[in-house]
Amino acid sequence: MKRRNLLKNIASTAATASLVPGWKSLQGLSKKKNPAFTFCLNTSTLRGQEQGIVKDLETAAAAGYDGVEIWINAMQKYVEEGGTLPELKARIDDLGIQIEDAIGFAQWIDDDDMVREKAIEQLKMEMDMLAQIGCRRIAAPPAGATNEAGLNLDAAGERYARILEVGVMQGVIPQLEVWGFSKNLHKISQVLYVAGESGHPGARILPDIYHLYKGGSSFEALKMINGPTIEIFHMNDYPSDPPQETIKDSDRVYPGDGVAPVKQVLQDLYRPDATTVLSLELFNPNYWKQDALLVAKTGLQKMKMAAEGIG
Repeated sequence: MKRRNLLKNIASTAATASLVPGWKSLQGLSKKKNPAFTFCLNTSTLRGQEQGIVKDLETAAAAGYDGVEIWINAMQKYVEEGGTLPELKARIDDLGIQIEDAIGFAQWIDDDDMVREKAIEQLKMEMDMLAQIGCRRIAAPPAGATNEAGLNLDAAGERYARILEVGVMQGVIPQLEVWGFSKNLHKISQVLYVAGESGHPGARILPDIYHLYKGGSSFEALKMINGPTIEIFHMNDYPSDPPQETIKDSDRVYPGDGVAPVKQVLQDLYRPDATTVLSLELFNPNYWKQDALLVAKTGLQKMKMAAEGIG
């Protein structure tokens, strides 16, 4: 009986396959291996050129990026100047580029109850705007817990869980960001603790080569992180001088142009069954003086060189 049922099921599946258009192509698609990395441009890299969000998107697409990380204030400025989100979404679709993440600074982690409630409303508004343009992530840095040490990390975990729930409802998941200059979440160990204490399956962290160095984290810690915890990773590099204590955002350089162990970092990020978004985030005033497309192309080339042979 079991054998007859098995043969019957096989025959039924074959019949279904003959009736469903594109069945074979769908089967092939399901077996297709995802790329280890996709390449994204954080628009901070072109901030000094002051092009506006649409031109930044066009530059990223022309340079050959898969995606873009936008800044929420740039999207809001676009709307304030008369643009609409449906128009922006249409332009994004025409360019064939994905909005992978957005950078905002809601103070969701602050110890002040009123500040946090205001931040929740801010996040709801920002997430709604992002969902309309197809963005499903928002950075969640420790804004509001930067200058004063002593943040209770257990409480921070509860606060992160709350904004994760808001994100689930809005379809835009906050990525807990490492900030090397913060008095609290400046180490990857602290960020992992808060993510773990949230007890939420949607918890994700957003590391950054420069911030890991600035905050005193060991790059070896990346070897301990498995699964979907890191979906997006900020790419940059840093020179040997200035030293760690005084280095600033503006000192960041292209991947491979500094002394960071970029190749090893990418090897440790590699997951054979998933894709990690590598996003070029620079604030270098020397690059801001150059042609935007040249900067974008140079950054993409250097990221691809760093990722070559990983796996």
